[in-house]
Amino acid sequence: MSEASLQITHRPDRDGGAAAPPPRPLNHATLAEQVYQHLRQQILANAYPPHAALPEKTLASQLNVSRVPVREALHRLAADGLVTLRPRQGAFVSSLSPRQFLDAYRVRESLEELAIKLALPNLTAADLDELSRLQDDMRRHAAADDADAFFAANRAFHALFVERSYNDYLKAIYFPLLDQMRRHISSSLGLRGGLERSIDEHQAILSAVQAGDADEAARLLREHIHVPQRALEERGP
Repeated sequence: MSEASLQITHRPDRDGGAAAPPPRPLNHATLAEQVYQHLRQQILANAYPPHAALPEKTLASQLNVSRVPVREALHRLAADGLVTLRPRQGAFVSSLSPRQFLDAYRVRESLEELAIKLALPNLTAADLDELSRLQDDMRRHAAADDADAFFAANRAFHALFVERSYNDYLKAIYFPLLDQMRRHISSSLGLRGGLERSIDEHQAILSAVQAGDADEAARLLREHIHVPQRALEERGP
């Protein structure tokens, strides 16, 4: 099997794990990288939902590779927090408990507050145009009741500040954390109180950014992220 092109095959699941996604070619540098990227994408898309088993033998058969690159990929996903490795049981898709979800929001709040303060002096006119476009996208997707598209634009809006912080340590913590949280979109939406409220909060953040007011932008962003966090705190454990 060439490492340049991995072909996923649809095979029956004999180990009780998640069913194989539809066949599609993957083209990356190594087999382990291909397997890692494929499984990561499927987990983030909830094709492999939380708690789903990820048996090495089944995945190797589905992906037409040996178990070695599958094992390497699963260990990388475990380091990312997307997979849990249990002794003598195997690999399972990770899940966030209510307490872990709350803790993740607390960390995200601090990271994004720092990111927007660092990013503001670095934002270009093109960046401001992109933020405005993403805000318009969120408004349009909300009107169409398309939550998936809304949250894709939402993630891009927040990620731009992290990218423009030009802080590699911040990015190394932030993006894996968001990968874990993004699988709980429906929970986040219920805690936030709907898409329209989120749009209004993003508009206020954008206005402060356009005015060059880093402190006000950070305050508004902190409050925006704190809305679902407060709901989780009120629910208790």
